[in-house]
Amino acid sequence: MSSPDAGPVTPEVVRAHGLTDQEYDEIRRLLGREPNLTELGVFSVMWSEHCSYKSSRKHLGQFPTEGPRVIHGPGENAGVMDIGDGLAVVFKIESHNHPSFIEPYQGAATGVGGILRDVFTMGARPIASLNSLRFGDIRHPKTPYLVNGVVGGIGGYGNCIGVPTVGGDVYFDECYDANILVNAFTLGLVERDRIFTGKARGSGNPVMYVGSKTGRDGVHGATMASESFSEDSEQRRPTVQVGDPFTEKLLLEACLELMKTDAIVGIQDMGAAGLTSSAVEMAGRAGSGVELEVSNVPLREQGMTPYEILLSESQERMLLVAHPESVEQVQAIFQRWDLDAVVVGRVIDEPVFRVLSEGREVASVPVAALTDAAPTYDRPAARPARQGDLQRLDADELPRPESMNRVLEQLLESPNIASREWVYRQYDHYVRSNTVVAPGADAAVVRIKGTSKGLAVTVDCNGRHCYLDPRTGGMAAVAEAARNLACVGATPLGLTDCLNFGNPEKEEVMWQFSQAILGMREACLALEVPVVSGNVSFYNETEGASIHPTPTVAMVGLLEDVERIATPWFKEEGDLVVLLGAAGGELGGSEYLKVVHDRVAGMPPAVDLALERGVQRTCRTAVETGLLSSAHDVSEGGLAVALAEACFGDPGVGAVIELEPDGRPDALIFGEAHSRIVVSLKERDYGQLADLALKEKVPCAVIGRVGGSRLIIGDLVQAPVERLRNLWSTALERCVK
Repeated sequence: MSSPDAGPVTPEVVRAHGLTDQEYDEIRRLLGREPNLTELGVFSVMWSEHCSYKSSRKHLGQFPTEGPRVIHGPGENAGVMDIGDGLAVVFKIESHNHPSFIEPYQGAATGVGGILRDVFTMGARPIASLNSLRFGDIRHPKTPYLVNGVVGGIGGYGNCIGVPTVGGDVYFDECYDANILVNAFTLGLVERDRIFTGKARGSGNPVMYVGSKTGRDGVHGATMASESFSEDSEQRRPTVQVGDPFTEKLLLEACLELMKTDAIVGIQDMGAAGLTSSAVEMAGRAGSGVELEVSNVPLREQGMTPYEILLSESQERMLLVAHPESVEQVQAIFQRWDLDAVVVGRVIDEPVFRVLSEGREVASVPVAALTDAAPTYDRPAARPARQGDLQRLDADELPRPESMNRVLEQLLESPNIASREWVYRQYDHYVRSNTVVAPGADAAVVRIKGTSKGLAVTVDCNGRHCYLDPRTGGMAAVAEAARNLACVGATPLGLTDCLNFGNPEKEEVMWQFSQAILGMREACLALEVPVVSGNVSFYNETEGASIHPTPTVAMVGLLEDVERIATPWFKEEGDLVVLLGAAGGELGGSEYLKVVHDRVAGMPPAVDLALERGVQRTCRTAVETGLLSSAHDVSEGGLAVALAEACFGDPGVGAVIELEPDGRPDALIFGEAHSRIVVSLKERDYGQLADLALKEKVPCAVIGRVGGSRLIIGDLVQAPVERLRNLWSTALERCVK
């Protein structure tokens, strides 16, 4: 999109800015006049789906957002929760989907940079990052290029800035062929009485621009993120920001140094919509106004217009409101870090966003017109006519595999199950020396120095399950995240979500969205997990083809004693192998059904929230009391895959498993079901575990014993652990290199 500073606002120009005729009429009504082109640009980004949540706001209000530990819920830059000892955690997840498909390295890198700023703008030092990635079919010719670019961008940015990337998830499906998902999460730690918010308070207080200089990269990035892709999507590289992790590191340290003083009134990251959104949102939260002089903004390109300066999404920039007497102090701190810090405006009583260029007014818009008056849509939703056909599956019609050994090998080589080591070995996950459980486990764990506590983090979502039944899939995403925390012994604190869906103007997409939120809400209430921050990413479709609904859940848990943890891997020969939860699995929506039978059909496994709560409590208490040698969630690939993965420790060790015959053998060992955890422990401790399970009314059965060099599951599977591990550990690298 061209970006002149003046010119007629024609219907074509309005549509090029992503605004409908009705929205433009409302803009004219709010202003009482025609907007100029700069004002139109401001409305286009602030009213974009990415910034205004105009199609999702009605539904997001259903989430539980309060709890005894919640300090700041949705509405701030990130969620904040109390963890005791005068400390709080700050966390959020954000999408950077469209930019990462257009330019994978920079798109992913700047996604990491943006979420880091959302956290440290609250006063928190980032201590851990995660990512959730979705790519197309592993056989698609473009997939290796996208995977390598995205992984390189995440590692390149995160490693340079010195924040460990401790976990994440990666899935592959043809529905993401032309619209990948890159969701980035960061966790930070802050003193409870030193939390900063993004409010522009105090008439006359100076508004200061700090950080890197402004360029033309990323102009209209928020608008681009609020549109569907088409064949010319790759021509939109100018809308992708360019990141510099070394500048971000300087900005991080300068901001945290400044936050030790009393110089700041409020501070905000310049993220989507850049200078415009940061100024408007800060004024909106405070009920004030802001006047900017854009000729004072530090630029790295000549001839930039006010339009471009306001809408640029150049990286590594912050906007802050300081006390008048503190301006020189702010500038001195940023000068030490070799960063710009200039006064670009002031807070005003009049609730207006006013923009000057060398003293000449180029835009004047009521703040409320850009925030509170942004359109809110109650879009129609309808269950797709084909949904019933998708959910039909007669398992008896499926041919039975001749070799369960071969099926297990196929599943372990599936890119959705194979080891992610090729990905996470490109990330530094031990920098800052706080990582206790590194990538590869059900959840990562980092210690909180100076205390006995630890924090566990995980990210989850099965888009295939959400496609088949979005309500069940949404519920399952929350349940599995909490279960993964239980496997390391952590109690959930709260979650942040990244809701990735197709075009909200389509009834079937809004049905998927509303159903997923209902399922997530049910699970959050049952498991007592508040939603404290998040992001909605709509328009994830290309040429009319939508991705699977993918409501990604990142969850944070607390360990009171970081020394009392469990990991997924069997430790000692002779330990009992015990299954918490029911033995049987279902083939609907399973990885087995997709890999072996090339079908996506059936109902995904139902979630019994009462059973889920009981299984998690049982496991968590058993870890806390030191009963368990290992604990591993049963998820994609079913019980056989979970058992194989538990054998892949260092060194690996086998197991002999006996299961009661129950219907189809492939459903028994490869079927998927929730509320199941495989644990191992000393035989002498089994009685205590059984008592815990009985108290929670949870099935608890000895299914085998650790030992040997082979995984033996009755007469169904007999395979050397080393062969299985070699297939599993090398499969992903073989596909993407």
